[in-house]
Amino acid sequence: MGFEETIRKLFFRKPKIELEGGADNNKPSVPEKMSVKCEKCRQILLSGDLENNLKVCPKCGYHFKVGARERLVSLADDGEFTELFADVVTPADCDFPGYDKKLEKARAQSGEDEGVVVGIMRINGIYTAAFAMDYRFMMGSMGYAVGERITKIFEYATLHRYPVVGFCLSGGARMQEGITSLMQMAKTSAAVGRHSDAGLLYIAALTNPTTGGVSASFAFLGDIIIAEPDALIGFAGPRVIEQTTRQKLPAGFQRAEFLQQKGYVDLIVKRTEMKTELGEILALHTNGGNE
Repeated sequence: MGFEETIRKLFFRKPKIELEGGADNNKPSVPEKMSVKCEKCRQILLSGDLENNLKVCPKCGYHFKVGARERLVSLADDGEFTELFADVVTPADCDFPGYDKKLEKARAQSGEDEGVVVGIMRINGIYTAAFAMDYRFMMGSMGYAVGERITKIFEYATLHRYPVVGFCLSGGARMQEGITSLMQMAKTSAAVGRHSDAGLLYIAALTNPTTGGVSASFAFLGDIIIAEPDALIGFAGPRVIEQTTRQKLPAGFQRAEFLQQKGYVDLIVKRTEMKTELGEILALHTNGGNE
């Protein structure tokens, strides 16, 4: 070995750094769930900061998905939300192969018995019936129980003359229940119609994604339609539409901003501003309180 090569190895070699948890991929170990990577801007975020910002990325404004109960509690005055109709669950007599296992898995993942949570709360002092669909439960797919709970909360709101705020999130009808799931489109739409005929307000809030039979029924029947930024909204997905029509879709097609431009969405509201916006709308349409 020559003199110059020896000097180079002694003084210019890279120091070996021992990393906690091993040197796999040369990445330091980070305690689980202390941080999360934003799906849009790819920045590393502290989980605590993300939670405090209602799961909205403080760097780019990307809206992470949130659980149904978490969303409703964040909107309720003092976090007080009263759940109703929790006893309505999917019947056990469905013979679709493996459906019972899928339901067990969804319940374990979400901590919920079904894909929607319904109940009543106050928003800025105004009694409001509300529902929120949960992405963790089979992507908020609509079967009998989901349709029945939503129908019942509209009927309850009609009886007590409450406005309804509904947070829609769904991949569509739950195919395991066949025609029963498709029937929920008509049933929920009829309940919304009776609520409207009573002169009551329904605010539909569309979140990412709102598609399929949900978008073709109660999601687009609101008197006022709100959407979260960049939410995917439509019946079939853009890839399916491109394959069917054999045409290239416009940039941002089926996103909330595109639908607002076309008149399908009234307002785009950030999650961090949702409670304030809903409170103002409810106060305007209820003369500052319930009738």
